[in-house]
Amino acid sequence: MAGLEGVQAFPIQVDGSDLNIGIVVTQFNQEIGEAMLDACHVELMRTGVSPENVAIASVPGALEVPLTLQRFADSGRFDALIALGAVIRGDTYHFEIVSNESAAGLTAVQLETGIPIANGILTCETQQQALERIQRKGTDCAQVAVQMARLMEAIDDG
Repeated sequence: MAGLEGVQAFPIQVDGSDLNIGIVVTQFNQEIGEAMLDACHVELMRTGVSPENVAIASVPGALEVPLTLQRFADSGRFDALIALGAVIRGDTYHFEIVSNESAAGLTAVQLETGIPIANGILTCETQQQALERIQRKGTDCAQVAVQMARLMEAIDDG
């Protein structure tokens, strides 16, 4: 990058070795959540995260995710967290409430605890839209968790 000589830069790192990752997956729209979890787990292993360094909690729905993530974060055991699930639009306003509040909860936990959270809670108009996004979103969340954990380490190390 021209003109940035001497500036401290933090390069992207996708090395998950020795990282501890907590994952919360919703039971509502279970088929989607489990498929995302499979894709996420495969990618975490590809980045070098050890299976014994991954903890998975299952919760009823998207509104229960932030509290569980907060408990994971407060435990001090995790370098990064991942939220997985799907909220699919129905005929009522409930879709907006669940989508907005779960996302706001994830952001609040992340900012309050300083533990990065990859948001993999899909908010889709249809089941088909969710099915089309499973693989990519599960993979992306694994990469985001590893990259953000390494970035936080690099910032802390100065």
